[in-house]
Amino acid sequence: MAHVVILGAGLGGVIMAYEVRDKAAKTDQVTVINKGGAYSFVPSNPWVAVGWRTREAIEVDLAPVFARRDIGFKPQGAKRVHPSENRVELTDGSSVAYDYLIIATGPELAFDEIEGFGPAGNTQSICHIDHALAAKDAFDKLVANPGPVIIGAVQGASCFGPAYEFTFVLDKALRDAKVRDRVPMTFVTSEPYIGHLGLDGVGDTKGLLESEMRQHHVKWVTNARVKSVEAGMLHAEELDDDGAVKKAHDLPFAFSMLLPAFRGVEAVRGIEGLTNPRGFIHVDKHQCNPTYRNIYAVGVCVAIPPMGKTPVPVGVPKTGFMIESMVTATAHNIERRLAGKADNAQGTWNAICLADFGDGGVAFVAQPQIPPRNVNWSSSGKWVHAAKVGFEHYFLRKIRVGTSEPFYEKLALQILGIDKLKAITEE
Repeated sequence: MAHVVILGAGLGGVIMAYEVRDKAAKTDQVTVINKGGAYSFVPSNPWVAVGWRTREAIEVDLAPVFARRDIGFKPQGAKRVHPSENRVELTDGSSVAYDYLIIATGPELAFDEIEGFGPAGNTQSICHIDHALAAKDAFDKLVANPGPVIIGAVQGASCFGPAYEFTFVLDKALRDAKVRDRVPMTFVTSEPYIGHLGLDGVGDTKGLLESEMRQHHVKWVTNARVKSVEAGMLHAEELDDDGAVKKAHDLPFAFSMLLPAFRGVEAVRGIEGLTNPRGFIHVDKHQCNPTYRNIYAVGVCVAIPPMGKTPVPVGVPKTGFMIESMVTATAHNIERRLAGKADNAQGTWNAICLADFGDGGVAFVAQPQIPPRNVNWSSSGKWVHAAKVGFEHYFLRKIRVGTSEPFYEKLALQILGIDKLKAITEE
């Protein structure tokens, strides 16, 4: 009998648990360790922040689902991984021993790297459901007392899609409240150009997103390095292509939401041979750590080098499609390991994104995610909003039911059959 432990119960960790449970023998034990007992659908957080969703609508109580699937659950969370001892130390002082460990923790949010930044400082966040609910309170105050808004992503950020989403979701919510005309909006980003997304663009995301910005009266600052944030004032530097300071910006705001840089969580950060200097997990092409051969990693916690040098540091996103392919490859490799065989499965690392804009949106498909690509496609329209709502419903149902059925690849195929999907979603 083997014990497979999954550390983390976000998008990657939960579906990882389902797939491993399906692949492992009934006599094998599968356990999930997570800080907290709920799964939260992070892509819905922009809607939460303007009151279009509640916590209850996007969370799933994991304990009963895992119990039905014969998956053990430790919601107290991990304090430290001890790879040389094959055990995970928990926050209550107990430990869980493992034969195989799959790290799916997601990131730690590095708000502390910029003075005055983050929910504990002077800006809002949509990275966590608690942050999004706090942003909703700030949104209500903005509606009651309109003023300038700053949205974006700071230096080192690797997840840009939600910043674009929230810009246009907020625009729609302010229009619905009849106060958009009193809210000047500025998008501040570390990207070298609008629509870079950490991927050097996909299809014509540059043209599409710049056009959306103009149509919605949103100004922007690219190559931005945020220096500090005071109450109601953001201080940033705009760099030129050589990395020299081109212009200093002091931007007043009544509401601000900027996405942070990520780093590995404390439970793994600084373990030699396991992580890079930022705390992300080193993996080979089979998602296996080169030093500790019984440890795998999937999702945002995986170390991926940036696309190339940019004036301001920009990371590479790990999108849902990419994470799902990592999960499926890892499940196959765990199955082979349990049978005494070598790893042979590799993730495809493709990307698909539905960026909802409240009453429209932009979609893109990149196969593979990192160029050069076989598929490099983007499009926009009202159908994207309908597709995103359907995606939320389907994926939450998948988590609640406990199925390991793949989803993103099917969605990609549907989107590439764009005319049919548009007809369905615009009925």
